[in-house]
Amino acid sequence: MSSTSFQIEIPETTLARARRGDERALEQIYRAFERPAYTLALRLLGNVDSARETVHDAMLHLLERIGQFRGDAPFWGWLRQIVVNEALMRLRRERGVALEELPDGHDEPANEPPPWMSADTRHLERALARLPALTRSVLWLYHVEEYTHQEIAAMTGKSVSFSKSQVARGSLRLRDLLDPSLSDTDVSDARRGGAAPCLTVTA
Repeated sequence: MSSTSFQIEIPETTLARARRGDERALEQIYRAFERPAYTLALRLLGNVDSARETVHDAMLHLLERIGQFRGDAPFWGWLRQIVVNEALMRLRRERGVALEELPDGHDEPANEPPPWMSADTRHLERALARLPALTRSVLWLYHVEEYTHQEIAAMTGKSVSFSKSQVARGSLRLRDLLDPSLSDTDVSDARRGGAAPCLTVTA
């Protein structure tokens, strides 16, 4: 389960009313999902104002498309995709996102959650803010929102290898930012099969 996949239940009767344009039902849905939508947008964009504008635009699209939701999947999963699409479009439009490629010779990261996911929230947020915008977004979508590399590639208009490279490079960068004592030698040793150093972050 992703960090923003909160267990929010919307009664089918409320959804039915919303599809008919009932303003009170639409407001109920908006208020129920405003916070998780904002949290997701903020993690992807790293900017409070941009996150708020993204949520506003996403909710406008929600009002326009609510009739397309058929209930064959969780409502948040459907709305989450709208928020992600809006955030990625904003990145491309406003920042002309600089793309970083993973240098040759680096292995792909393991599938298990990386140690930085259990780091102190304050330190993690600061470290994430120092990553390139698209690298941070891809990293969050893959490890936290649990999108596949194929899905991320489709959303960003890039290749699967690009998504993998962003996750790999972003993970290494975060490791260094959260634990400055970790040297390139330590990382190289770990990738050659040695024991990976533990990430320790204090509050």
